[in-house]
Amino acid sequence: MRTSKETILTTHVGSMPRTQAVADMLFAEDQGKEFSREDYDALMTSSVSEIVKKQRDAGVDIPSDGETSKISYATYIRHRLTGFEIGEVPRATPKDLDEFPEFRDRLAAQGGTPKYNRPICCGPIDVKDHSSLHKDIANLKAAMEEHGIEEAFMNAASPGVIAVFQPNQHYGSHEEYLEALSEGMRKEYETIVDAGLILQLDCPDLAMGRHIKFRDVDDAEFLRNAELQIEALNHALRNIPAEKVRMHICWGNYEGPHTHDIGAEKILPVALKAKPQAVLFEGANPRHSHEWAVWNEIDIPEDKILVPGVIDTTTNFVEHPELVAQRIERYANIVGPERVIAATDCGFGTFAGFGAIHPSICWAKLGSLKEGARRAAAKLM
Repeated sequence: MRTSKETILTTHVGSMPRTQAVADMLFAEDQGKEFSREDYDALMTSSVSEIVKKQRDAGVDIPSDGETSKISYATYIRHRLTGFEIGEVPRATPKDLDEFPEFRDRLAAQGGTPKYNRPICCGPIDVKDHSSLHKDIANLKAAMEEHGIEEAFMNAASPGVIAVFQPNQHYGSHEEYLEALSEGMRKEYETIVDAGLILQLDCPDLAMGRHIKFRDVDDAEFLRNAELQIEALNHALRNIPAEKVRMHICWGNYEGPHTHDIGAEKILPVALKAKPQAVLFEGANPRHSHEWAVWNEIDIPEDKILVPGVIDTTTNFVEHPELVAQRIERYANIVGPERVIAATDCGFGTFAGFGAIHPSICWAKLGSLKEGARRAAAKLM
């Protein structure tokens, strides 16, 4: 994993805005409509190249494929694993939105809720088809070579996020479900790393899961389950060096009250038991930006790299570079600048075709991220 003693590197969480053509193709696939696989593959190849170039031009040092071929960060797994079927399941809303029902209903009426098929685990989990994974890897590596990218990352769903957000109707317990997912996802993780890419595990289950699946239990029960999810993640990563992996934690990439979010001081001691060397976390949104101070109060393993979000992904404000620099400096003063990579809070296109940030503003935000990192490095290095 790239680090630097000369500058503050920049990255982001993964998803980028998809074009309408890409979104249309992904929804056609998701809904079982007819489409040309040849046209699909050509569109994904060209779109990944374009999105990598845009990241490079915006100043992103460690880009991704933008999750271009995925309709969402977790439901894509139904195409790669056995045991999942599409079904009708009531979609849980975050507890904070239920506390403000008029606001929740306004969001839904405005089209703020993406409509896509929800996989349900109805049978034994195993690897089904990794052809899409190999195509994703080939597209990203081709784009890296074309645009002169030294290092890039690829997202994958963690066992925990699948278990928390995809209902289980087959396994006898949450633990059994996690164990099966750990083994089922292991090959995807190893394939990404074997291809020379950095693996990013998306783990909103470790924070957002508190006010979704575990909304009606106490913190102790939530944290007990979080420990199980970390164990499953570490088991899946047993053959991969820690320095080849990063993990992302968030409380939900939506504009809302977030009044039921669990505090960072409770989840970080658990999350830091995970094997990945780098930890990406929200540090810019108004509900959690104060929690940089928590990092001063906990034991941080010396091998960990902090990747704080210093750009909000739920508002179209473009952060001033000086604010970005100040946010970076806070973390650099805790662990040293060489152990900090500047990032965004979450993705810009968590679900294909949906996103709070206008695509053109996404690139302006990433430009501010780069300039803020430059200013912070000038002071710190």
